Amino acid sequence: MAARSDVLTLAVLGLLHDAPMHGYELRKQLAGVLGPFRALSYGTLYPALRRLTDSGWITEATPEPDDGSRAGRRGRIVYQLTAAGKEHFETLVGDAGPATWEDESFGVRFAFFSRTAGDVRLRILEGRKSRLEERLDGASRRMARGRERADQYTLALQQHGLESVQREVRWLAELIDIERQGGADASSTAPDPSPGRTTT
Repeated sequence: MAARSDVLTLAVLGLLHDAPMHGYELRKQLAGVLGPFRALSYGTLYPALRRLTDSGWITEATPEPDDGSRAGRRGRIVYQLTAAGKEHFETLVGDAGPATWEDESFGVRFAFFSRTAGDVRLRILEGRKSRLEERLDGASRRMARGRERADQYTLALQQHGLESVQREVRWLAELIDIERQGGADASSTAPDPSPGRTTT
């Protein structure tokens, strides 16, 4: 799940799980899932759709043009999930391994938490929290060692990174508490994290 292509596969299959879409609509919906700062070009999307089609996970169809459209105009290709695609999506959302905790994939996995089993959600949240706590510990030690050599702007940037990760750790702790209480839909009841993905 760590590779970008795998993250995109999950996002596309998850969106098509709801309804068939043409490429333009799919690209718009993917922007919401992948985040506003990860622009997805058609040059990335369409090869991915071709790969998913070749894998048998999605199919494409060209609907008949509306009566009001120009004669001979080709309708937009609509992509839809196959039975094999649904099965593969279920496999992907059932994964809770270390790659699902990473910056590249966690946000996309979280976007589909409503379709993820509770025990899997909990393992992913706990793994993400543990990974960020390790990151915080290492960053704090590096800051302490380099504080005398760093200028005020470098220190301010490092502090900002630490605070962003600390915010996400607190948010994750709240989500974990909700999941452990059982039955609550964490993706809809949790506060807005504004976690700020960082690689500090």
